[in-house]
Amino acid sequence: MKIIDISWPITEDMTNYKDKQVVQFKQNKTFEKDSVRDSIITLGSHTGTHVDAPSHFLQGGKTADRVSLEYFIGVCKVFDLTQVTESISVRDLEKFFIESGDILLFKTKNSSLVPTQKFNYDFIFINKDAAQYLSEKKINTVGIDYLGIERGQPDHETHKTFLENNIAIIEGLRLNHVDPGEYMLCCLPLLTIGLEAAPARAVLLR
Repeated sequence: MKIIDISWPITEDMTNYKDKQVVQFKQNKTFEKDSVRDSIITLGSHTGTHVDAPSHFLQGGKTADRVSLEYFIGVCKVFDLTQVTESISVRDLEKFFIESGDILLFKTKNSSLVPTQKFNYDFIFINKDAAQYLSEKKINTVGIDYLGIERGQPDHETHKTFLENNIAIIEGLRLNHVDPGEYMLCCLPLLTIGLEAAPARAVLLR
């Protein structure tokens, strides 16, 4: 069995959303002073690879700890959308076979971006019509290879369409080294209680 890590490495100089959620590592204890090493990590809930829960945009929606792990563990399909230059549209998705209950991961040009560079405001995203199309297909989960799944939407239609239809969202995947096809996904969000998102470690198995 091959294990492919598709997680965003967490470092102090990593890309963070709109350069606002800075990661900090602090040495709490050192070998020199304490004969042991101990660290403190400070990071936002939307850092690197993470899942968005309904409560991110829906008042009274489920928090990350209440979203079933069934949405994050199972057979998934990786779609090659590296030809997309702006947003993923219905036209881009119509060529793929999509079924009810699918876990879909979108590989775009985003994956070729260096994971430590400044936030790229021109990242590839899913437009609102494509979100509606996927909702009508009744998929379970959608994942994308950047720190956001929408941009330029004051009303956040893409997020809300997915979350209102109980479609789980995974953001911040790294898929540059992954060929399109079917895999087993194992994405385990941290068990953060009462929050709207949770960092996760994600791997593909084949």
